[in-house]
Amino acid sequence: MSGDIEFAGDKGHILTDMTHTPPSRARRGADWLATAGLRPTRQRLALATLLVGDGQNRHVTAESLFEAACGAGHKVSLATVYNTLSAFCAAGLMREITVDGSKSYFDTDMTDHPHFYWENDARLSDAPADQLVIAQLPDAPDGAEIAKVDVVIRLRRR
Repeated sequence: MSGDIEFAGDKGHILTDMTHTPPSRARRGADWLATAGLRPTRQRLALATLLVGDGQNRHVTAESLFEAACGAGHKVSLATVYNTLSAFCAAGLMREITVDGSKSYFDTDMTDHPHFYWENDARLSDAPADQLVIAQLPDAPDGAEIAKVDVVIRLRRR
């Protein structure tokens, strides 16, 4: 049975499991894949629909997306989720944000923006880009250029 998952804000957790995917959600997922020239395999289409079907950006981990896919009735392995997220990143559809050198989050918002990492909840959320000012970056070593700057601001509840 094809299902649809709504994620809880920036946590990437399931809020609602509905039994049918509206055509507009599936179309958004298919169109998203088409913008990068990715073939819409069954697994890619299912994951793309979960990620962008509602038109909202989100941060997910491979594990939270796997859980959502299984909850929606999609037959997909965790390894396939990892491989698909990697393909989405390589195609420029998502970006990977690594926290602590081992925990990866995947962001569907490809605009340049900083992130808050909430240590108590182990979740990632967008930080206001208009409030971030980077006055100067160090010069890149000879033969290199700065490709991008990722800013993750770690937060802890008091």
